Amino acid sequence: MELPWSVVLLALLSVSASSAVATLAVTAPTPAPAHAPALPTAPGPARPRPIPDGGEGMLINGNFETAPRKVNKTLIVGRHSLPGWVLVGHVEYVSAGPQPGGMFFAVPHGVHALRLGSHASASQNVSVRPGAFYALTFAATRTCAQDEALRIAVSPSLSAPADVAVRTLYSADTADTWAWGFRASSPVAQVTFSNPGLQEDAACGPLLDAVAIKELPTPYPSKDNLIKNDGFEIGPQVFKNSTVGVLLPPKQKDTTSPLPGWIIESLKAVRYIDAAHFSVPAGQYAVELVAGRESAIAQVIRTVPNRAYNLSFVVGDAKNGCHGSMLVQAFAGNVTQKVPFESTGKGGFKPTSLRFVAAGIRTRVTFYSSFYHTKATDGVSLCGPVLDQVKIVPLKL
Repeated sequence: MELPWSVVLLALLSVSASSAVATLAVTAPTPAPAHAPALPTAPGPARPRPIPDGGEGMLINGNFETAPRKVNKTLIVGRHSLPGWVLVGHVEYVSAGPQPGGMFFAVPHGVHALRLGSHASASQNVSVRPGAFYALTFAATRTCAQDEALRIAVSPSLSAPADVAVRTLYSADTADTWAWGFRASSPVAQVTFSNPGLQEDAACGPLLDAVAIKELPTPYPSKDNLIKNDGFEIGPQVFKNSTVGVLLPPKQKDTTSPLPGWIIESLKAVRYIDAAHFSVPAGQYAVELVAGRESAIAQVIRTVPNRAYNLSFVVGDAKNGCHGSMLVQAFAGNVTQKVPFESTGKGGFKPTSLRFVAAGIRTRVTFYSSFYHTKATDGVSLCGPVLDQVKIVPLKL
């Protein structure tokens, strides 16, 4: 028996309405499997995206290999033209290699990257856990012969925006990889990279590539070690195909540091290195002090006044062509110790220790390199001694 046309029409309208409601309710679609080709997103504001479960935590189109829908030469046309991102201002879609004017753009992950002109920005929404700590890993370098900076902001969050100066090139042959930490305050976070400067040439600005995110667990001291994250095993995402490590920006507090538990209290960055590409004394990760006295890390621990403690740690070289007489200085309370290490650039390490007496309920432990070093291969790339396996235990009364 055929149904009346009015009944059929009513049923179709009901199904359509239900589908529309379901579509509006979806704010964080499940990402496609890793083997599936990337699909272009529909024009419009970027919706919050879940953090990818597999791979290297890359954001949607985080390496910018999915091209914009409309480009005028290299200038991206339209706020929502680049899949996965919302753009503001003069943003260029550039390829690796020689550029007009004699510049060379190093794109470490893939072929394409973004160039953020004066006051330009690129942002993307991700789903996060309120109260959790995260680290953003990204590649950045300057593109003009002038001081440039990249501003990183997450909104809303419990961490203030910060500028990463990209005028110092730590790696001579490729773009530097950086990490920045923040604490989430809501289920959806807007991650924004921008150029805070105003240059004579509006197109000049930092190059951005390979943006990834990683949730960081909170480290705690133990009864066997008062140092948190003693072997630096908790840290930002390190890309598998990257041989330059990850730079941790200066002046990072331990509450939002991309290296949980540690303060980057120096004027220059320190480098987070992995065992796959460097010589690491123990575990999978360590820290390289790459900028002499301008490259220092510290941690504040709980102590008992007038109690004696033993601080032990390991010093070595990263097997990255950094050679010469190295010297690490360690400070614990009012005690200082200099640890020399003669490096041939081929790896190796040595353990050392010192005894100190706590003056109060808090004691600051600090490490820095006394000398400046560059790689023997190019004489330009900054490098330095490796620090690992930091341990503090109370001595018997």
